[in-house]
Amino acid sequence: MPLAAGRLRARDLGLVINRADPYSVAVGEHYRRARGLRPQQVLEVELPLQPQLGPQELAALRERIDAHFGDRVQALALAWVQPFAVRCNSLAAALALGFDAALCDDSCGRPRATSPYFGSASLRPWQDHRMRLAMHLAAPSAEQALALIERGVASDGALRRRGAPTATALFVSTPDRARNVRATLYPPAGALPAQPSAKPGSRRAPPPQPSSVIARDAELDTMAGHGPLLLLQLGIAVVPGMERLRFVPGALADHLTSTGGRLDGSSPQTNALAWIAAGATASHGTVSEPCNHLQKFPHPQILLAHLAGGATAIEAYWRSVAWPQQSAFVGEPLAAPYAW
Repeated sequence: MPLAAGRLRARDLGLVINRADPYSVAVGEHYRRARGLRPQQVLEVELPLQPQLGPQELAALRERIDAHFGDRVQALALAWVQPFAVRCNSLAAALALGFDAALCDDSCGRPRATSPYFGSASLRPWQDHRMRLAMHLAAPSAEQALALIERGVASDGALRRRGAPTATALFVSTPDRARNVRATLYPPAGALPAQPSAKPGSRRAPPPQPSSVIARDAELDTMAGHGPLLLLQLGIAVVPGMERLRFVPGALADHLTSTGGRLDGSSPQTNALAWIAAGATASHGTVSEPCNHLQKFPHPQILLAHLAGGATAIEAYWRSVAWPQQSAFVGEPLAAPYAW
């Protein structure tokens, strides 16, 4: 699997703010300042404060985005929690890949296409794949969203600096057979493999290699004993003990379950916002019943390889999901703890 020699930068990002949502206005303005975005990188729209948009509302939003950003922007930060879906599709995927209406006839089925960005080393997803990656700047409250943004900014290159802590990528096996299917993809335990750090023939001196370890098959009741955490993945409906976990800035965390991407609290299952509240900087969940197809969830080895190779959170997560049509991606898009 190729790894990208570089990452998306603030200049590649477009910020979309919903003027009808006070959360969106406050969080969007804070993010604009935190990442130094220029006025032309910000688009203000008015959207209904509800979980879903209709296909026509999606089409109007995509038209506004394309007209405003043109070819300048490779990815989007959506400064809101809701809306997060277009019927059974996630809003993020519908913006990037278009709306897949047939999937809603059987949300457990296969989408119309595999994401062309899956496993990609492209640094220009819009030019190369006609995809604008999208991620919600979402948290349970505006105050927690501001803290999320600060974690993202603080993470940039932090684990490549001298004296950085050894972080742990933790992969937990659970007794939930239906949701533990991803355990077959967990990497072996041990030191994190060295990652390519420069293009072949580059004269640039390589930066220090990541100092992290991989732990796998941990028990649920011992999760809090590991850390600080760079990455945490497991399969379970309700995640216990999240308040006791320790994450490094820029950490990713997600769990394989049916409705982790329903960000309105309508499901009894733990959703992706709970990971943000616990201190993670980005997460993933599905907005409609996906069944447990591995292709609909982040691939552990691909996600870890790209994160440790210097990619941003939005790149690492989008590259790790083969069928992201139901995927809600939340967090600070540009967080990159191994950036160089």
